[in-house]
Amino acid sequence: MIRLGARRLLKVSARTGFSFRFASTSFTNDKNLNAIYTKVDELEPKFIQRIKDAVKIPSVSSELERRPELFRMAEWLQKEAKGLDINLTAHDPGFQSPGVKLPPILVGNYPSVPLPEKKTILVYGHYDVQPANIEDGGWEADPFTVVEKPDGRLVARGITDDKGPVMGWLNAIEAYQAAGVELPVNVIFCIEGMEENGSEGLDEFIASEKAHELFKDVDAICISDNYWLGTKKPVLTYGLRGCSYYAITVEGPNTDLHSGVFGGTVCEPMTDLTQLLASLVKPAKDAYKIQVPGVAEMVAPVTDAERRVYEPIDYNLTDLADSLGGRDCSLHATKADTLMARWRMPALSIHGIEGAFAQPGAKTVIPAKVTAKISIRTVPNIAPSRLNELVTEYVHNQFGQLGTKSSVKVDVVHEGNWWVSDPNNWSFEAAKQATRAVWGVDPDLTREGGSIPVTLTFEKELQKPVLLLPMGRGDDGAHSTMEKLDKQNYIQGTKTLASYLYFAAKAKTDTN
Repeated sequence: MIRLGARRLLKVSARTGFSFRFASTSFTNDKNLNAIYTKVDELEPKFIQRIKDAVKIPSVSSELERRPELFRMAEWLQKEAKGLDINLTAHDPGFQSPGVKLPPILVGNYPSVPLPEKKTILVYGHYDVQPANIEDGGWEADPFTVVEKPDGRLVARGITDDKGPVMGWLNAIEAYQAAGVELPVNVIFCIEGMEENGSEGLDEFIASEKAHELFKDVDAICISDNYWLGTKKPVLTYGLRGCSYYAITVEGPNTDLHSGVFGGTVCEPMTDLTQLLASLVKPAKDAYKIQVPGVAEMVAPVTDAERRVYEPIDYNLTDLADSLGGRDCSLHATKADTLMARWRMPALSIHGIEGAFAQPGAKTVIPAKVTAKISIRTVPNIAPSRLNELVTEYVHNQFGQLGTKSSVKVDVVHEGNWWVSDPNNWSFEAAKQATRAVWGVDPDLTREGGSIPVTLTFEKELQKPVLLLPMGRGDDGAHSTMEKLDKQNYIQGTKTLASYLYFAAKAKTDTN
Protein backbone atom coordinates (compact mmCIF):
# COMPACT_ATOMS: atom_id res chain seq x y z
CA MET A 1 0.00 0.00 0.00
CA ILE A 2 1.33 3.45 -0.92
CA ARG A 3 0.89 6.13 1.69
CA LEU A 4 0.64 9.68 0.40
CA GLY A 5 1.51 12.55 2.67
CA ALA A 6 -0.54 15.61 3.37
CA ARG A 7 0.15 17.55 0.21
CA ARG A 8 0.98 16.90 -3.41
CA LEU A 9 1.17 19.96 -5.64
CA LEU A 10 1.57 19.79 -9.41
CA LYS A 11 3.10 23.02 -10.61
CA VAL A 12 3.08 23.82 -14.34
CA SER A 13 6.27 25.44 -15.56
CA ALA A 14 7.08 26.90 -18.95
CA ARG A 15 10.72 25.97 -18.41
CA THR A 16 10.34 22.26 -17.72
CA GLY A 17 6.82 21.42 -18.87
CA PHE A 18 5.92 20.34 -15.33
CA SER A 19 7.53 19.93 -11.99
CA PHE A 20 6.38 18.26 -8.82
CA ARG A 21 6.79 19.84 -5.44
CA PHE A 22 6.51 17.31 -2.64
CA ALA A 23 6.47 19.48 0.47
CA SER A 24 5.38 16.75 2.86
CA THR A 25 4.78 13.89 0.50
CA SER A 26 5.94 10.30 0.74
CA PHE A 27 5.39 7.30 -1.48
CA THR A 28 6.20 4.80 1.25
CA ASN A 29 4.50 3.59 4.42
CA ASP A 30 7.80 2.97 6.19
CA LYS A 31 7.71 4.98 9.41
CA ASN A 32 11.49 5.38 9.60
CA LEU A 33 11.75 6.76 6.08
CA ASN A 34 8.80 9.08 6.68
CA ALA A 35 10.47 10.35 9.83
CA ILE A 36 13.66 11.03 7.85
CA TYR A 37 11.73 12.80 5.08
CA THR A 38 9.97 14.98 7.65
CA LYS A 39 13.31 16.04 9.10
CA VAL A 40 14.70 16.86 5.63
CA ASP A 41 11.73 19.18 5.07
CA GLU A 42 12.15 20.77 8.50
CA LEU A 43 15.89 21.25 7.97
CA GLU A 44 15.54 22.70 4.46
CA PRO A 45 16.60 26.25 5.50
CA LYS A 46 19.75 24.86 7.13
CA PHE A 47 20.49 22.69 4.10
CA ILE A 48 20.08 25.66 1.76
CA GLN A 49 22.49 27.67 3.89
CA ARG A 50 24.94 24.75 3.82
CA ILE A 51 25.11 24.75 0.03
CA LYS A 52 25.41 28.54 -0.03
CA ASP A 53 28.40 28.36 2.31
CA ALA A 54 30.01 25.59 0.25
CA VAL A 55 29.62 27.42 -3.06
CA LYS A 56 31.06 30.62 -1.59
CA ILE A 57 34.56 29.12 -1.66
CA PRO A 58 35.92 29.36 -5.26
CA SER A 59 37.67 25.98 -5.23
CA VAL A 60 38.80 25.94 -8.87
CA SER A 61 41.34 23.17 -9.41
CA SER A 62 42.59 24.26 -12.85
CA GLU A 63 43.74 27.74 -11.76
CA LEU A 64 46.95 27.74 -9.74
CA GLU A 65 46.22 31.18 -8.26
CA ARG A 66 43.12 29.64 -6.67
CA ARG A 67 44.90 26.57 -5.33
CA PRO A 68 44.74 27.92 -1.72
CA GLU A 69 40.94 27.94 -2.06
CA LEU A 70 40.98 24.16 -2.55
CA PHE A 71 42.73 23.70 0.79
CA ARG A 72 40.27 26.14 2.37
CA MET A 73 37.38 24.14 0.90
CA ALA A 74 38.80 20.90 2.28
CA GLU A 75 39.11 22.45 5.74
CA TRP A 76 35.53 23.75 5.54
CA LEU A 77 34.29 20.27 4.62
CA GLN A 78 36.19 18.70 7.50
CA LYS A 79 34.66 21.19 9.94
CA GLU A 80 31.14 20.72 8.53
CA ALA A 81 31.46 16.94 8.67
CA LYS A 82 32.86 17.00 12.20
CA GLY A 83 29.65 18.66 13.37
CA LEU A 84 27.90 15.46 12.23
CA ASP A 85 30.43 13.17 13.97
CA ILE A 86 32.13 12.39 10.65
CA ASN A 87 35.90 12.61 10.90
CA LEU A 88 37.19 13.36 7.39
CA THR A 89 40.92 12.71 7.39
CA ALA A 90 43.03 14.62 4.87
CA HIS A 91 45.33 12.37 2.81
CA ASP A 92 48.18 14.01 0.90
CA PRO A 93 48.39 12.79 -2.73
CA GLY A 94 51.67 14.63 -3.35
CA PHE A 95 52.60 17.29 -5.88
CA GLN A 96 51.06 18.23 -9.21
CA SER A 97 54.35 19.80 -10.32
CA PRO A 98 57.44 21.06 -8.48
CA GLY A 99 56.23 23.38 -5.74
CA VAL A 100 52.52 22.86 -6.49
CA LYS A 101 50.80 20.62 -3.96
CA LEU A 102 47.74 18.60 -4.85
CA PRO A 103 44.72 19.25 -2.62
CA PRO A 104 43.92 16.59 -0.04
CA ILE A 105 41.74 13.55 -0.58
CA LEU A 106 39.25 13.45 2.29
CA VAL A 107 38.28 10.04 3.65
CA GLY A 108 36.11 9.31 6.66
CA ASN A 109 33.79 6.70 8.18
CA TYR A 110 30.32 7.03 9.62
CA PRO A 111 29.94 5.69 12.19
CA SER A 112 33.57 6.21 13.17
CA VAL A 113 33.86 2.51 14.10
CA PRO A 114 32.14 0.52 11.31
CA LEU A 115 29.90 -2.31 12.43
CA PRO A 116 30.92 -5.62 10.79
CA GLU A 117 27.32 -6.90 10.54
CA LYS A 118 26.32 -3.98 8.29
CA LYS A 119 27.01 -3.41 4.61
CA THR A 120 29.51 -0.69 3.79
CA ILE A 121 28.74 1.88 1.09
CA LEU A 122 31.55 4.00 -0.33
CA VAL A 123 30.28 7.47 -1.28
CA TYR A 124 32.40 9.47 -3.75
CA GLY A 125 32.24 13.17 -4.58
CA HIS A 126 34.50 16.09 -5.38
CA TYR A 127 34.84 19.57 -3.91
CA ASP A 128 36.60 21.29 -6.82
CA VAL A 129 34.75 23.19 -9.54
CA GLN A 130 35.21 24.62 -13.00
CA PRO A 131 36.49 28.20 -13.49
CA ALA A 132 33.99 31.06 -13.47
CA ASN A 133 34.25 34.85 -13.45
CA ILE A 134 31.62 37.56 -13.76
CA GLU A 135 33.65 38.88 -16.70
CA ASP A 136 32.89 35.68 -18.64
CA GLY A 137 29.44 37.03 -19.42
CA GLY A 138 26.15 35.23 -18.81
CA TRP A 139 26.37 35.39 -15.03
CA GLU A 140 23.91 37.77 -13.41
CA ALA A 141 25.98 38.01 -10.22
CA ASP A 142 29.19 36.72 -8.65
CA PRO A 143 29.34 33.06 -9.79
CA PHE A 144 30.32 31.99 -6.28
CA THR A 145 27.28 33.51 -4.59
CA VAL A 146 24.05 31.52 -4.81
CA VAL A 147 21.22 33.39 -6.52
CA GLU A 148 17.76 32.05 -5.67
CA LYS A 149 15.34 32.35 -8.58
CA PRO A 150 11.54 32.62 -8.17
CA ASP A 151 11.07 29.29 -10.01
CA GLY A 152 13.26 27.45 -7.48
CA ARG A 153 16.58 27.48 -9.29
CA LEU A 154 19.72 27.93 -7.19
CA VAL A 155 22.32 29.48 -9.52
CA ALA A 156 26.06 29.37 -8.84
CA ARG A 157 29.26 27.74 -10.04
CA GLY A 158 29.70 24.21 -8.73
CA ILE A 159 26.25 23.96 -7.21
CA THR A 160 25.27 20.90 -9.24
CA ASP A 161 28.80 19.73 -10.10
CA ASP A 162 29.44 18.56 -7.46
CA LYS A 163 28.86 20.53 -4.28
CA GLY A 164 25.09 20.03 -4.20
CA PRO A 165 25.36 16.22 -4.18
CA VAL A 166 28.23 16.27 -1.67
CA MET A 167 26.12 18.44 0.64
CA GLY A 168 23.24 16.05 -0.03
CA TRP A 169 25.17 13.19 1.57
CA LEU A 170 25.92 15.31 4.63
CA ASN A 171 22.27 16.36 4.75
CA ALA A 172 21.19 12.71 4.60
CA ILE A 173 23.35 11.81 7.62
CA GLU A 174 21.98 14.79 9.53
CA ALA A 175 18.39 13.80 8.71
CA TYR A 176 19.00 10.29 10.10
CA GLN A 177 20.40 11.82 13.27
CA ALA A 178 17.56 14.32 13.66
CA ALA A 179 14.95 11.60 13.10
CA GLY A 180 16.58 9.33 15.68
CA VAL A 181 16.95 6.56 13.10
CA GLU A 182 20.13 4.49 13.20
CA LEU A 183 21.97 4.49 9.90
CA PRO A 184 21.50 0.91 8.63
CA VAL A 185 24.83 0.78 6.76
CA ASN A 186 28.39 1.89 7.27
CA VAL A 187 29.36 4.82 5.04
CA ILE A 188 32.86 5.64 3.82
CA PHE A 189 33.25 9.11 2.34
CA CYS A 190 35.89 9.70 -0.35
CA ILE A 191 35.89 13.33 -1.51
CA GLU A 192 38.65 14.64 -3.78
CA GLY A 193 39.68 18.08 -4.99
CA MET A 194 41.03 17.46 -8.51
CA GLU A 195 38.16 15.84 -10.43
CA GLU A 196 37.81 18.81 -12.79
CA ASN A 197 41.52 18.63 -13.53
CA GLY A 198 42.13 14.94 -14.18
CA SER A 199 41.79 13.53 -10.62
CA GLU A 200 45.57 13.56 -10.28
CA GLY A 201 46.76 11.29 -7.50
CA LEU A 202 43.39 9.61 -6.91
CA ASP A 203 43.90 6.40 -8.90
CA GLU A 204 47.17 5.69 -7.14
CA PHE A 205 45.57 6.42 -3.77
CA ILE A 206 42.68 4.02 -4.38
CA ALA A 207 45.02 1.29 -5.62
CA SER A 208 47.25 1.64 -2.57
CA GLU A 209 44.36 1.62 -0.09
CA LYS A 210 42.12 -1.08 -1.59
CA ALA A 211 43.48 -3.82 0.66
CA HIS A 212 44.08 -1.64 3.71
CA GLU A 213 41.82 -0.19 6.38
CA LEU A 214 40.26 2.57 4.30
CA PHE A 215 38.50 0.57 1.57
CA LYS A 216 38.90 -3.10 2.43
CA ASP A 217 35.28 -3.82 3.50
CA VAL A 218 33.41 -1.88 0.80
CA ASP A 219 30.31 -3.63 -0.60
CA ALA A 220 29.27 -1.03 -3.20
CA ILE A 221 30.19 2.42 -4.47
CA CYS A 222 27.67 5.22 -5.04
CA ILE A 223 28.55 8.32 -7.06
CA SER A 224 26.29 11.37 -7.43
CA ASP A 225 28.18 13.37 -10.04
CA ASN A 226 25.84 13.13 -13.03
CA TYR A 227 22.36 14.26 -14.03
CA TRP A 228 18.91 13.22 -15.11
CA LEU A 229 18.53 12.72 -18.84
CA GLY A 230 15.89 15.43 -19.08
CA THR A 231 14.06 17.69 -16.65
CA LYS A 232 11.07 15.61 -15.62
CA LYS A 233 12.06 12.10 -14.57
CA PRO A 234 14.70 10.59 -12.26
CA VAL A 235 17.24 8.20 -13.75
CA LEU A 236 19.92 5.74 -12.70
CA THR A 237 23.04 5.64 -14.82
CA TYR A 238 24.91 2.45 -15.70
CA GLY A 239 27.31 3.59 -18.43
CA LEU A 240 29.68 6.44 -19.25
CA ARG A 241 31.76 7.46 -22.22
CA GLY A 242 35.45 7.86 -21.62
CA CYS A 243 37.44 10.97 -22.55
CA SER A 244 40.82 11.11 -24.30
CA TYR A 245 42.18 14.66 -24.37
CA TYR A 246 44.84 16.00 -26.74
CA ALA A 247 46.90 19.14 -27.25
CA ILE A 248 47.90 19.82 -30.86
CA THR A 249 50.65 22.45 -31.13
CA VAL A 250 51.71 24.18 -34.34
CA GLU A 251 54.84 26.31 -34.17
CA GLY A 252 56.34 28.61 -36.80
CA PRO A 253 58.57 31.68 -36.33
CA ASN A 254 60.38 32.28 -33.06
CA THR A 255 58.29 35.35 -32.23
CA ASP A 256 54.86 36.86 -32.86
CA LEU A 257 54.76 38.94 -36.04
CA HIS A 258 52.93 41.98 -37.43
CA SER A 259 50.55 40.87 -40.19
CA GLY A 260 51.07 44.09 -42.12
CA VAL A 261 54.80 43.45 -42.36
CA PHE A 262 54.88 39.66 -42.60
CA GLY A 263 51.40 38.63 -43.80
CA GLY A 264 51.69 36.75 -47.08
CA THR A 265 55.43 36.15 -46.68
CA VAL A 266 55.65 33.53 -43.91
CA CYS A 267 53.89 30.33 -42.88
CA GLU A 268 51.26 31.17 -40.27
CA PRO A 269 50.75 28.61 -37.46
CA MET A 270 47.18 29.74 -36.78
CA THR A 271 46.13 29.23 -40.38
CA ASP A 272 47.87 25.84 -40.48
CA LEU A 273 46.16 24.80 -37.26
CA THR A 274 42.66 25.76 -38.41
CA GLN A 275 43.18 23.79 -41.62
CA LEU A 276 44.25 20.82 -39.54
CA LEU A 277 41.29 21.08 -37.16
CA ALA A 278 38.86 21.21 -40.07
CA SER A 279 40.17 17.84 -41.26
CA LEU A 280 39.30 16.07 -37.99
CA VAL A 281 35.50 16.00 -38.38
CA LYS A 282 32.94 16.31 -41.16
CA PRO A 283 30.50 19.26 -41.25
CA ALA A 284 27.29 19.45 -39.24
CA LYS A 285 25.19 17.99 -42.08
CA ASP A 286 27.19 14.79 -41.58
CA ALA A 287 26.76 14.96 -37.77
CA TYR A 288 30.42 15.91 -37.22
CA LYS A 289 31.52 12.37 -37.98
CA ILE A 290 35.08 11.71 -36.89
CA GLN A 291 37.45 11.60 -39.87
CA VAL A 292 40.31 9.76 -38.16
CA PRO A 293 40.57 6.34 -39.89
CA GLY A 294 40.17 3.33 -37.64
CA VAL A 295 38.05 4.98 -34.93
CA ALA A 296 34.65 3.94 -36.29
CA GLU A 297 35.87 0.38 -36.79
CA MET A 298 36.54 0.00 -33.06
CA VAL A 299 32.99 0.96 -32.02
CA ALA A 300 30.78 -1.93 -30.91
CA PRO A 301 27.95 -2.44 -33.42
CA VAL A 302 24.39 -1.51 -32.49
CA THR A 303 22.13 -4.55 -32.12
CA ASP A 304 18.36 -4.70 -32.62
CA ALA A 305 17.99 -5.56 -28.94
CA GLU A 306 19.89 -2.43 -27.98
CA ARG A 307 17.77 -0.24 -30.24
CA ARG A 308 14.65 -1.40 -28.40
CA VAL A 309 16.12 -0.14 -25.11
CA TYR A 310 15.77 3.49 -26.18
CA GLU A 311 12.06 3.49 -26.98
CA PRO A 312 10.58 3.40 -23.43
CA ILE A 313 12.90 6.14 -22.12
CA ASP A 314 11.09 9.36 -21.23
CA TYR A 315 12.91 11.78 -23.50
CA ASN A 316 12.21 13.73 -26.67
CA LEU A 317 13.93 16.35 -28.79
CA THR A 318 12.10 19.10 -26.92
CA ASP A 319 14.05 18.05 -23.83
CA LEU A 320 17.24 18.55 -25.81
CA ALA A 321 16.14 22.02 -26.89
CA ASP A 322 15.28 22.87 -23.26
CA SER A 323 18.78 21.94 -22.14
CA LEU A 324 20.18 24.19 -24.92
CA GLY A 325 18.32 27.23 -23.63
CA GLY A 326 15.37 26.83 -25.99
CA ARG A 327 17.35 26.68 -29.24
CA ASP A 328 17.12 23.76 -31.64
CA CYS A 329 20.71 22.80 -32.45
CA SER A 330 20.08 19.06 -32.74
CA LEU A 331 21.98 16.92 -35.23
CA HIS A 332 19.58 13.96 -35.28
CA ALA A 333 15.91 13.57 -36.14
CA THR A 334 14.90 10.80 -33.72
CA LYS A 335 15.11 10.12 -29.99
CA ALA A 336 16.97 6.84 -30.48
CA ASP A 337 19.61 8.37 -32.76
CA THR A 338 20.06 11.32 -30.38
CA LEU A 339 20.52 9.09 -27.34
CA MET A 340 22.90 6.77 -29.15
CA ALA A 341 24.96 9.76 -30.26
CA ARG A 342 25.15 10.88 -26.65
CA TRP A 343 25.75 7.54 -24.95
CA ARG A 344 27.37 4.97 -27.22
CA MET A 345 28.94 6.77 -30.17
CA PRO A 346 32.30 8.58 -30.06
CA ALA A 347 32.43 12.35 -30.50
CA LEU A 348 35.31 14.70 -31.26
CA SER A 349 35.07 18.22 -29.83
CA ILE A 350 37.36 21.23 -30.28
CA HIS A 351 37.56 23.18 -27.03
CA GLY A 352 39.88 26.09 -27.59
CA ILE A 353 43.17 27.46 -28.85
CA GLU A 354 45.99 28.74 -26.66
CA GLY A 355 48.32 31.41 -28.01
CA ALA A 356 45.75 33.08 -30.26
CA PHE A 357 44.52 36.62 -29.70
CA ALA A 358 41.20 36.38 -27.84
CA GLN A 359 40.64 39.75 -26.14
CA PRO A 360 38.15 42.39 -27.33
CA GLY A 361 39.28 44.77 -30.04
CA ALA A 362 41.46 44.35 -33.12
CA LYS A 363 45.04 43.17 -32.94
CA THR A 364 46.92 42.38 -36.13
CA VAL A 365 49.26 39.75 -34.76
CA ILE A 366 50.46 36.52 -36.33
CA PRO A 367 50.98 34.18 -33.36
CA ALA A 368 54.23 32.24 -33.45
CA LYS A 369 52.83 29.22 -31.63
CA VAL A 370 49.28 27.99 -31.09
CA THR A 371 47.89 24.95 -29.29
CA ALA A 372 44.46 23.48 -29.88
CA LYS A 373 42.73 21.46 -27.17
CA ILE A 374 40.51 18.65 -28.44
CA SER A 375 38.87 15.61 -26.91
CA ILE A 376 37.36 12.36 -28.15
CA ARG A 377 34.64 10.68 -26.09
CA THR A 378 35.33 6.97 -26.14
CA VAL A 379 32.79 4.13 -26.11
CA PRO A 380 32.80 0.32 -26.22
CA ASN A 381 35.09 -1.08 -27.66
CA ILE A 382 37.57 1.75 -28.23
CA ALA A 383 40.99 1.13 -26.68
CA PRO A 384 42.48 4.48 -25.56
CA SER A 385 46.07 3.45 -26.33
CA ARG A 386 45.16 2.51 -29.89
CA LEU A 387 43.14 5.71 -30.25
CA ASN A 388 46.20 7.76 -29.29
CA GLU A 389 48.18 6.09 -32.06
CA LEU A 390 45.45 6.70 -34.66
CA VAL A 391 45.04 10.39 -33.75
CA THR A 392 48.77 11.08 -33.73
CA GLU A 393 49.33 9.34 -37.05
CA TYR A 394 46.39 11.09 -38.71
CA VAL A 395 47.39 14.56 -37.49
CA HIS A 396 50.93 14.15 -38.82
CA ASN A 397 49.70 12.80 -42.15
CA GLN A 398 47.21 15.64 -42.62
CA PHE A 399 49.75 18.23 -41.57
CA GLY A 400 52.23 16.89 -44.08
CA GLN A 401 49.75 17.60 -46.86
CA LEU A 402 49.54 21.32 -46.02
CA GLY A 403 52.95 22.08 -47.49
CA THR A 404 53.87 24.36 -44.57
CA LYS A 405 57.24 24.89 -42.93
CA SER A 406 55.62 25.09 -39.51
CA SER A 407 55.99 22.09 -37.17
CA VAL A 408 53.31 20.07 -35.38
CA LYS A 409 53.27 18.10 -32.13
CA VAL A 410 50.53 15.97 -30.55
CA ASP A 411 50.46 15.50 -26.76
CA VAL A 412 48.10 13.17 -24.92
CA VAL A 413 46.92 15.25 -21.95
CA HIS A 414 44.96 12.40 -20.39
CA GLU A 415 42.98 9.35 -21.41
CA GLY A 416 39.88 7.85 -19.82
CA ASN A 417 38.21 4.56 -20.59
CA TRP A 418 34.48 4.01 -21.01
CA TRP A 419 32.42 2.22 -18.37
CA VAL A 420 29.30 0.03 -18.56
CA SER A 421 27.79 -1.79 -15.56
CA ASP A 422 24.88 -4.12 -14.77
CA PRO A 423 21.75 -2.03 -14.00
CA ASN A 424 20.06 -5.01 -12.34
CA ASN A 425 22.48 -5.72 -9.48
CA TRP A 426 21.45 -5.31 -5.82
CA SER A 427 22.80 -1.77 -5.54
CA PHE A 428 20.77 -0.58 -8.53
CA GLU A 429 17.70 -2.36 -7.14
CA ALA A 430 18.12 -0.43 -3.88
CA ALA A 431 18.36 2.82 -5.84
CA LYS A 432 15.21 1.93 -7.78
CA GLN A 433 13.34 1.42 -4.51
CA ALA A 434 14.68 4.72 -3.19
CA THR A 435 13.49 6.55 -6.30
CA ARG A 436 10.00 5.07 -6.02
CA ALA A 437 9.81 5.99 -2.33
CA VAL A 438 10.73 9.64 -2.93
CA TRP A 439 9.47 10.44 -6.44
CA GLY A 440 6.72 7.87 -6.89
CA VAL A 441 8.02 6.66 -10.27
CA ASP A 442 10.36 4.02 -11.62
CA PRO A 443 13.61 5.62 -12.78
CA ASP A 444 14.76 5.38 -16.37
CA LEU A 445 17.96 3.39 -16.81
CA THR A 446 20.40 5.47 -18.82
CA ARG A 447 23.95 5.79 -19.93
CA GLU A 448 25.70 9.14 -20.07
CA GLY A 449 27.94 10.97 -22.49
CA GLY A 450 30.19 12.50 -19.88
CA SER A 451 33.15 10.89 -18.17
CA ILE A 452 33.91 10.11 -14.53
CA PRO A 453 37.20 8.18 -14.72
CA VAL A 454 37.16 7.22 -11.04
CA THR A 455 34.07 5.08 -11.74
CA LEU A 456 36.16 2.56 -13.62
CA THR A 457 38.99 2.84 -11.10
CA PHE A 458 36.73 1.95 -8.18
CA GLU A 459 35.20 -0.97 -10.06
CA LYS A 460 38.57 -2.30 -11.20
CA GLU A 461 40.46 -1.89 -7.93
CA LEU A 462 37.73 -2.79 -5.41
CA GLN A 463 35.90 -5.36 -7.54
CA LYS A 464 32.55 -4.06 -6.28
CA PRO A 465 29.48 -2.67 -8.10
CA VAL A 466 29.34 1.05 -8.89
CA LEU A 467 26.09 3.01 -9.08
CA LEU A 468 25.57 6.51 -10.49
CA LEU A 469 22.67 8.11 -8.60
CA PRO A 470 22.16 11.67 -9.89
CA MET A 471 20.67 14.62 -8.04
CA GLY A 472 20.42 17.33 -10.73
CA ARG A 473 18.45 17.70 -13.93
CA GLY A 474 19.59 17.56 -17.52
CA ASP A 475 19.34 21.34 -17.91
CA ASP A 476 21.55 22.21 -14.93
CA GLY A 477 24.29 23.57 -17.19
CA ALA A 478 27.28 22.16 -15.34
CA HIS A 479 30.53 23.79 -16.56
CA SER A 480 28.57 26.61 -18.24
CA THR A 481 27.42 30.06 -17.19
CA MET A 482 24.33 30.20 -14.96
CA GLU A 483 24.95 26.65 -13.67
CA LYS A 484 22.03 25.76 -11.43
CA LEU A 485 20.47 23.15 -9.18
CA ASP A 486 16.72 23.20 -8.61
CA LYS A 487 15.84 23.51 -4.93
CA GLN A 488 13.37 20.67 -5.40
CA ASN A 489 16.10 18.36 -6.69
CA TYR A 490 18.43 19.36 -3.86
CA ILE A 491 15.87 18.58 -1.16
CA GLN A 492 14.21 15.57 -2.79
CA GLY A 493 17.65 14.39 -3.87
CA THR A 494 18.77 14.43 -0.24
CA LYS A 495 15.82 12.17 0.56
CA THR A 496 16.77 9.89 -2.33
CA LEU A 497 20.35 9.51 -1.08
CA ALA A 498 19.09 8.77 2.44
CA SER A 499 16.62 6.24 1.03
CA TYR A 500 19.30 4.49 -1.02
CA LEU A 501 21.31 3.82 2.14
CA TYR A 502 18.15 2.50 3.78
CA PHE A 503 17.25 0.10 0.98
CA ALA A 504 20.87 -0.93 0.36
CA ALA A 505 20.91 -2.35 3.89
CA LYS A 506 17.89 -4.54 3.08
CA ALA A 507 19.01 -5.64 -0.40
CA LYS A 508 19.94 -9.27 -0.93
CA THR A 509 23.39 -9.66 -2.47
CA ASP A 510 25.05 -12.72 -3.90
CA THR A 511 26.77 -13.28 -0.58
CA ASN A 512 23.94 -12.82 1.91
